[in-house]
Amino acid sequence: MPFSQASQALARFTVLDLTRVRSGPTCVRQLADWGANVIKIEMPPDDKGGEGMGGPREGSDFQNLHRNKRSLTINLKDPKGRETFLRMVEKADVVVENFRPDVKRRLGVDYADLKKVNKRIVLGSISGFGQDGPYEGRPGFDQIAQGMGGLMSITGLPGQGPVRVGIPIADLTAGLFCALGILTALHEREVSGEGQHVCTSLLQAQIFMLDFQASRWLQNQEVAKQAGNDHPTSIPTGVFKTTDGHINIATTGGPIWDRFCVALGAPDMATHPDYASGKLRSQHRKKLNEEIGVYTAKKSSAEWIDIFNKAGVPCGPIYNIDQVFADPQVKHLGIAQSTPKPDGNPLGLVGQPMTLSRTPSKMAIRPPALGEHTDEVLKEFGFSAAEIDALKKAKAV
Repeated sequence: MPFSQASQALARFTVLDLTRVRSGPTCVRQLADWGANVIKIEMPPDDKGGEGMGGPREGSDFQNLHRNKRSLTINLKDPKGRETFLRMVEKADVVVENFRPDVKRRLGVDYADLKKVNKRIVLGSISGFGQDGPYEGRPGFDQIAQGMGGLMSITGLPGQGPVRVGIPIADLTAGLFCALGILTALHEREVSGEGQHVCTSLLQAQIFMLDFQASRWLQNQEVAKQAGNDHPTSIPTGVFKTTDGHINIATTGGPIWDRFCVALGAPDMATHPDYASGKLRSQHRKKLNEEIGVYTAKKSSAEWIDIFNKAGVPCGPIYNIDQVFADPQVKHLGIAQSTPKPDGNPLGLVGQPMTLSRTPSKMAIRPPALGEHTDEVLKEFGFSAAEIDALKKAKAV
């Protein structure tokens, strides 16, 4: 039966997925959700059991990362298994992996090996610290990259000490950047006829995500510090207490500041000598926030959100995760999606955060069971029934 692809946008591309844990699967998820023929290549099951890297297969994390793929098992440590993989590379467009660089070379699946088989192949590689250099052999982990990439030094309340972000942002962004690099390489291949090696790392991704905080250092030698819930440069922007919780308010620039003061019920605050400019508001941040807090504590979150939005002042609630998905705008956007589980019940997943008008993405198939599509995929790549049987007997697949 033909494989149902998630979109027609990337349907002409075949991707061999050697990734595990999070950064690599995040990259491949982008390709799968936009219709690429993604084949997740995993080690055959062994007798040791235990939980693999990335958590339990039936867990919510694994399931959300590996939808819209098929699973094939190959033992890359076995010569016959490696031969099988390289035979598939001949017909593939992309290979993605997030092994340590030395592991990739040991397995014989680095770019030099793949290029000999298929000069059009694009290899996407994600590592902790880069494909070479003094830290090449170190194992990478998201929180390590958050620390080395400077993020933990600017996250949290002033004087609190380093704080990690509540999501694996280095893993996620490295995966997204790798997907972007792969798509760029595929686009360039239409001109040159050749593939190339796309490389990124958790450390590079994390440093890139510092964005204006990094440029403050590179251009002005300013070392950013923790600012808590306050925006480091646009004041007042932060969290303010209401009668029933907290809200976010963001005032950037003079016109919004003036509208904010009127909506707050404190028009004189706009011309107060301590707050008359952005620089002055920054200098008197603590005092200003305290004064604003006296006003916001008099009304509920919903009341203030209505008042400020009507006045054209950016403002919003601070949700728990369950409240996020209950919000009417979130429901309208349709980012919470589902696909049927084997028992017919819906499997809730996070959809793509962008839409394409002609070739939308959808949840086409549930995450695969280990090796679920081994026979099906090998047949598509030209392996005969006898060859597949021989590979199984040799435990190469």
